[in-house]
Amino acid sequence: MATAGATTGLKTTGLRRRPTPHTPLKPRGRRVWWRLIRIGSAAGRGAPGDRLRFWALLTAATAVAVVALGVAASVATYDGRAARGQARGPVLSDHRHAVALWREAFDAVGGTQHSVVYVEPLKSDATPPPGLTRWPAPGEAVLSPELARAGESDRIMSRYGRYAGTIGKAGLVSPSERLAYVRPAQPPHAREMEQWLDISGFGRPFPMGESLHSRPLGQLLLALGVLTGVPALTLLVVAARIRSRARDRRTGLLRALGGTWRHRALVTLGAAAVPVAAGTALAVLPLLPALCTDLRLPPTGYLLNSGDLRAAWPVLIGALAVSFVLTLVAVALLPRVDPHLDRDLERDRDRDLERAGKPTRPRTSPSATPRRPLIGGALGVALIAFSQYLIGTPALVAFLVGTVVMWAFLPSVAAVAIRRLGHGIAAGGSRAEHPGRLIGGRWTAEHPGSVVRLAVAMVIGLGLISQPQVWNSRLGDKATAARATEARIGDRVVSVHSRDITPADITAFARALPTGSHVLTIDTSPDQPGPLLQGSCDTLRTLGLACSATPRPAASHDPRMIEIRDWYGQELRVRALKAPAEPQLDRLFGELLVVAESQGQKAAVEQAAYALVPAVNVETPGEIWLVGSAAKARLNNWVQLFGTCGLALLLLAGAFSAAAEFARVQRAPAPLTVLTASGSVYRSAALWHLTVPLLITTAAAGAVTAWHATFFVATLQGGSVPWGALAAALGGCALTAVALGVLTGRAAERATRARGLK
Repeated sequence: MATAGATTGLKTTGLRRRPTPHTPLKPRGRRVWWRLIRIGSAAGRGAPGDRLRFWALLTAATAVAVVALGVAASVATYDGRAARGQARGPVLSDHRHAVALWREAFDAVGGTQHSVVYVEPLKSDATPPPGLTRWPAPGEAVLSPELARAGESDRIMSRYGRYAGTIGKAGLVSPSERLAYVRPAQPPHAREMEQWLDISGFGRPFPMGESLHSRPLGQLLLALGVLTGVPALTLLVVAARIRSRARDRRTGLLRALGGTWRHRALVTLGAAAVPVAAGTALAVLPLLPALCTDLRLPPTGYLLNSGDLRAAWPVLIGALAVSFVLTLVAVALLPRVDPHLDRDLERDRDRDLERAGKPTRPRTSPSATPRRPLIGGALGVALIAFSQYLIGTPALVAFLVGTVVMWAFLPSVAAVAIRRLGHGIAAGGSRAEHPGRLIGGRWTAEHPGSVVRLAVAMVIGLGLISQPQVWNSRLGDKATAARATEARIGDRVVSVHSRDITPADITAFARALPTGSHVLTIDTSPDQPGPLLQGSCDTLRTLGLACSATPRPAASHDPRMIEIRDWYGQELRVRALKAPAEPQLDRLFGELLVVAESQGQKAAVEQAAYALVPAVNVETPGEIWLVGSAAKARLNNWVQLFGTCGLALLLLAGAFSAAAEFARVQRAPAPLTVLTASGSVYRSAALWHLTVPLLITTAAAGAVTAWHATFFVATLQGGSVPWGALAAALGGCALTAVALGVLTGRAAERATRARGLK
């Protein structure tokens, strides 16, 4: 039908047959171009052989459009963040022109740091910060919705004072920002003024809140482009190069009529316009929820501001238009294998062989195993293994070079392994007299490319997901020690530090603590022989320490005391304070330690501390290192988001390539279906040609990735393998292998029945 339609259409296009069929013909005006596009469109809709190409182009167009929308949405989001960040930034001034006092501090909930902004209006008509309808009253706190949600179990609502509502979206760089505006119960004392800033209003760029930890737009676009954009382009290339018999016949007819590459490109444009347009339209579906409401991106937890996306609707439409045009142009211009050229080259090769006296019969795959790929791959593996015996930069360089070498030779090594696997499957099918297994094994041995491409996509895709996560999971020595301390004593030791704590504050703070909690002071000033821990005799005895008015070494087997000594130094000394002496603190080098008998006291300690002194630091030993490492580890969520999408696109590219390869040879078992009186041979051959080798490849890819990541951890001397993400990715690869075998087998069987070959 497609060939007939194409022939009829060409009679009215104005193309004239010349004596030499390969003489290029020039089109006569725009009507010829338009008719060629219409011919391609009609042929693309009517040819059954183009179905695989149709779905491949639709999927590729959707992927490219989604990436384009992702880029546009990222730019719009960063523009909105910058505008709101500037609108809320304090404008510094001298005290004469100040309308409010401003001070920023930091706190953490669930290992995630957030900003606590203290404000004190000096004039009744001063404009409150963006996002607030009024200034907080003395002793009130206004929280962002995300902070209120995340800190509910940590009693964040009452930590800084009376809860007075939430911050509006205009005062947050993103809906997922964690921020608090707090007004102290009492105006700042004179001794605290050096910590406060005089401001005349808001509206200047000022780094605060989530902006302090956000990555530049360029880094986000680079990660999106490398982890998702490149796989999307790979899928587009594979979809554009998928061959079908109907398209090959149209190409041959155009060549016979003297058509040039421009004519073929126009027909290709017509055939690809419908799937590309449909795929581009489908890319809008995941965008619609983000336009209607603030959408949370799993697994990052980041909330997209729907207002930013709605405001950038011209940019989003432009991204879709650019994606549609570029996809069409790429499909039309990408070089593809010409079947006529293949036959010409094969005929020329046979002629040359006949002249040289060599046989011209079809050659099977070589029996000898190529040595260079195996040697190169072995060298890469050896270099990766050797890197763990090095230290520092040389170890990392050796690991990276070995990784590049291993990946460079991976396709050739995989081809050798899969070809041998195919021979083994075929031999087993021959012994068992299983036609589908025999055919599938021989196809795998003779055409390993389809399985190799998927195998390489699996290994490289899994590597791109796991290696960045290993890199970002490194804790460092301090963070590792903090994690160990947390596991041993939890929050039974909490430090409280502020330059504004007075002896009266210490007394009131101790009275506000829950039963079973005790307060000590520790002085870390450098002019002493060592840190000095002081407390009452009762408190020291709870830690297994002697009560002595003379400083003595801190010798105790209590786990809490062991951790305190590890963090503050082995030179730690202890002295007992006898009543009625009041505990004193060095303003710059002093802090309080709260020791408790049981777990779960930190929330009460925080509430008691913030009720007395603003901008106080309350944390467990080494918590600051855990918060810093957690911020770096959260980057893995973005790597997982982009990497998972990229891996899915690579698997789709390999699946379409393998399906196209299977469709090319699916006519081979047609006589066998007549002899066996069953079309199940197609399903069986597809399973043994695709599913079984791909399942074995999935297991091998998982083993290689786990081994590679384990050596990366050893090379870095830190980090952890993301076993959960790796297992989920391997599950997706296995499902792809099963689905590919089932769908291609059923498609081949249906195609055979349609042709009447059964």
